Amino acid sequence: MIFDLQQYLTDGLGRLIKDALKVTFKNRKQSAFFLRFAQSANNASARRNELGKTGLHVPPFLIASITGDCNLNCTGCYSQANGSPAKAKELTASEWGRIFKEAANLGVSVILLAGGEPLLRSDVILAAAKQKDILFPVFTNGTMLDRSAIRMFEDFRNMIPIISIEGDEAVTDSRRGQGVHKKALVAMSTLNERGLMFGVSVTVTSANLDATTDKGFISELERYGCKVALFVEYVPFEQPDIALHGETRSRLAARIDELRTCTKGTIIISFPGDEAESGGCLAAGRGFFHISATGDAEPCPFSPYSDLNLRDKSLREAIMSPFFTRLREDGILSAAHTGGCVLFEQEETVARMASQGSGL
Repeated sequence: MIFDLQQYLTDGLGRLIKDALKVTFKNRKQSAFFLRFAQSANNASARRNELGKTGLHVPPFLIASITGDCNLNCTGCYSQANGSPAKAKELTASEWGRIFKEAANLGVSVILLAGGEPLLRSDVILAAAKQKDILFPVFTNGTMLDRSAIRMFEDFRNMIPIISIEGDEAVTDSRRGQGVHKKALVAMSTLNERGLMFGVSVTVTSANLDATTDKGFISELERYGCKVALFVEYVPFEQPDIALHGETRSRLAARIDELRTCTKGTIIISFPGDEAESGGCLAAGRGFFHISATGDAEPCPFSPYSDLNLRDKSLREAIMSPFFTRLREDGILSAAHTGGCVLFEQEETVARMASQGSGL
């Protein structure tokens, strides 16, 4: 039986929407949005299928790092390790708005807004909010969810705040700074009081795996009103000793399955998840790709290489770029790896492919 990647991705998004309707059924405004979004997602899927017949495989997801700037200085921050771009070089809100509109026209359904701290670019978030048929999870450290930001999320239900924490107060503050955990909990309480859907993002390491996948941890988040828990495997660029490997990756998968079985009020998502089921890594346009703050089209946030920039190229051109095409066709995305990212482990090969793709 031939593996149908487009159907696999469409089914995955469909399950996400179904789960979202389950966990928000008591929230009239949020449920109403997801009912509308379900129809938008169906239309987007039809558009992707239509373009697929012409040879263009449009991923249903994108990741957009809309700024490299941040108000925190977290230990092990991958964005800072790569060097934050000068603000003058970052894409303008107008340029991002054009990219988001192109994405909607191509059938992209979900765009993750990341950084840096994306709430430092409220102009870009407002540009994104105009695309009502796209869901925008906004990955934030939670310290800037002030009255203005809360009002913005109230006005635009397609924007879902995702607050980053690392576990309990001691673990979170040791990485993110003193008092950050408490600020995150205050933000969660405020969002819950205002009837706004939100989630959390946890970077999973061998040190916090058991604590953060414990039912008690999820129950505590649920008490604050959390509806989504996203577990992201740590990419071992700075501390390889805490990265997940064979046994710990298997344990994470087992713990995630257990949480999904016993947790009814929270959507549990694992990234990169089961790559064997999806035929390999979903980066480089198979399921998503990354757009940097300066507009570079990159395979994923942990593989910052590119052969074109979206300041002067279209999203369609990025999907069909020689670099992405080579990554998808040469088997590198299905290669075995020990950490959270196959492309990170083959950095030299990926960098060489990017140079070849740009004709350098």
